[in-house]
Amino acid sequence: MSALPPRFHPSFLIVAACLALTAGCMNPGLTDSSRRGPYFAPANHVGDPSLGGIRRVVLLPSAGGGVAPPESMADLDAVFATELQRERRFEVVPLSREQCARLFLAPEFSSVSALPAGFMDVLKREFAADAVMFVDVTVFHAYQPIALGLRGKLATFRDGRLVWTFDEVFSADNAAVANSARRHVLKGDSGGVPADLSPAVLQSPARFTGYAAAEMFDTLPPVKAPVVIPDKSASTAANSR
Repeated sequence: MSALPPRFHPSFLIVAACLALTAGCMNPGLTDSSRRGPYFAPANHVGDPSLGGIRRVVLLPSAGGGVAPPESMADLDAVFATELQRERRFEVVPLSREQCARLFLAPEFSSVSALPAGFMDVLKREFAADAVMFVDVTVFHAYQPIALGLRGKLATFRDGRLVWTFDEVFSADNAAVANSARRHVLKGDSGGVPADLSPAVLQSPARFTGYAAAEMFDTLPPVKAPVVIPDKSASTAANSR
């Protein structure tokens, strides 16, 4: 039997077969769940029609209430700050745990805990801000399946009014959440890496928190209230009666 030409050498065929098997992992296809869903849409949130002139917000250190180790909470602070700044709804002034302890003798405050006397006045004076953002971590499960509960509140300094509230649990064992987390990574991946690395978000607490924080802050009120265009057809029908 004559030998195969060099370009069809058995070693080449083995390599080709391996490449064929892994091709599907290079980029998610249209049938991949991260491309076709279903996706998770947070529903437990309420907000004003607009931010109403809020231009600068103090972001407090995230409060865990013991659900996560202090070092984990400190790591998550930067994630929340990054995702809130990406919304570009207002200027964000992150308050460090050290600053919080210096001003109020505690490194964090929950949105449902009693606040020190003059808390809002001190923040307004120190940072010339219009409002304060609370972020509470209500569930923290760092091992698979990763789960994260987030509660957020935006309150004005002027009158202590809640402009926006949010309360949701994101769990990777929910297929819709997993799809949304992977889609979030794929949309934000600009590194030019051909392989699909989105499943890693379901194994990394920091990356999963980035997804959940982005989903949470995306529900904030817009800078300006949406313009409501009158339904002329309904008005015409009413006048014809």
